Amino acid sequence: MNYLQRNVENGVPIKMWTQGVPVEEEAQKQLENAARLPIVFKHVAAMPDVHYGIGATVGSVIPTFKAIIPAAVGVDIGCGMMACKTTLHANDLPDNLAPLRSAIEKAVPHGSNPRRMGRDKGAWETPPDETDVAWAALKGEFDAICEDYPRFRNTNNHKHLGTLGTGNHFIEVCLDEHGSVWFMLHSGSRGVGNAIGTHFIELAKKDAELHQRNLPDQDLAYFEEGAKYFGDYVRAVGWAQKFARANREVMMQRVIAAARKVITKPFEAHVEAVNCHHNYVSRETHFGEDVLITRKGAVSAKAGELGIIPGSMGAKSFIVRGKGNPESFMSCSHGAGRKMSRTKAKKMYTIADQIAATEGVECRKDADVIDEIPMAYKDIDAVMAAQEDLVEVVYTLKQVVCVKG
Repeated sequence: MNYLQRNVENGVPIKMWTQGVPVEEEAQKQLENAARLPIVFKHVAAMPDVHYGIGATVGSVIPTFKAIIPAAVGVDIGCGMMACKTTLHANDLPDNLAPLRSAIEKAVPHGSNPRRMGRDKGAWETPPDETDVAWAALKGEFDAICEDYPRFRNTNNHKHLGTLGTGNHFIEVCLDEHGSVWFMLHSGSRGVGNAIGTHFIELAKKDAELHQRNLPDQDLAYFEEGAKYFGDYVRAVGWAQKFARANREVMMQRVIAAARKVITKPFEAHVEAVNCHHNYVSRETHFGEDVLITRKGAVSAKAGELGIIPGSMGAKSFIVRGKGNPESFMSCSHGAGRKMSRTKAKKMYTIADQIAATEGVECRKDADVIDEIPMAYKDIDAVMAAQEDLVEVVYTLKQVVCVKG
């Protein structure tokens, strides 16, 4: 047994894959709050990258019976990873990687700027063909959702499709242990997913007040199956998850095309490809019951299923194969997990620290990315050791180029 079990008074147990990994007290309290909800099935699972989050704990797997918690999914609905192996080898990359980074930055809008500063630099001014094609497949369902929720039209939906965003979202060029070149990226449902998540979280809180639910935390307000907003949320969250997956696919197309302009040797991409969510909800069967599984900062790890566990910028990442462990609801961690807040990281570390920590990586090394410094994250090797019964490592990747939002 590789997990620690915490029994919760007036709640279900918490099973924690955190041996050898620090867990802050606030995160433990959040997990206990989730475990006390009457809708939670069997137990709550905590992954080794678990840390305090807004709404629900990041790195948690919450199974619910005939109910759904919008804040447990969060506002970056469908956030996840995509990785793509190519036929390129390390020797095929140019000695100077700055032009490759620059080409990727030009090919994919990233970052953001305050609204008062005019056009969002993280959105398309004129979406490219790849975005238009992907949007055409999403538009019909989106229009139907907007008939009931017209405010969602007022979001950067079409113009955000195929864009990176900010914070811990990134695009990387990596090498595996055999010297093969991979492209890897991390993003979600962008502005439209944020609007959907925020709106339904507020509706759930109002619904909880109306029904006078005695919640351990108002952020854990939920919709029960059969209620009006339950069906609406399931439809909207499902669409946002499709948007997030398509967003990553469009970006990957753009990254590969940009690389072909810089790397003269012809190459094939998608030799092996993985595209997985790590902030989402899905209907699954566990312990013989049909339940809703919310993975907030966790990846599905069914037996034989491939997933991605990235480290921080400057650290290793892993392509993994799931072992289908039933106790974790067939899940694993979604990364290293933060061990300190962004504010604390900016106070503790300097640009010189950032330069040292990302040595050998072609990336930004300025004051605005210090909050993403590797030392702000847990040790990825300790995180992987804590979940040996959840996944096996297929490839170990190390980035040589990193584009941050």
